[in-house]
Amino acid sequence: MNPDDDGERDWTEATALAAPALLGAAAGLILGDMMHSNARRGVALAVAALGVATLLPLTVGGLVNLVNGPESKFGARRRLRKIRDAAAGHNYVDQQLGEAGVL
Repeated sequence: MNPDDDGERDWTEATALAAPALLGAAAGLILGDMMHSNARRGVALAVAALGVATLLPLTVGGLVNLVNGPESKFGARRRLRKIRDAAAGHNYVDQQLGEAGVL
């Protein structure tokens, strides 16, 4: 989520998001009675698979952000490591702790 976002969408953005779904539903109603039932079933499965495929990047991105985001344990560790390594160079802290016998 964007910290600058106030949660409100512009009406043009909302209509742009709803338009493809409405056009698809209209096309389905128009072509539904014109097609044979077996062809209709195949087209329906293909369109459903296409819908899942278009949602997949959003889902994967959300899961990756959930696991690696700054609020998660792994994200906080990575951020802290970047802060520590930024001052002294890459893996400097790990090397020093390893030499001291801590790691």
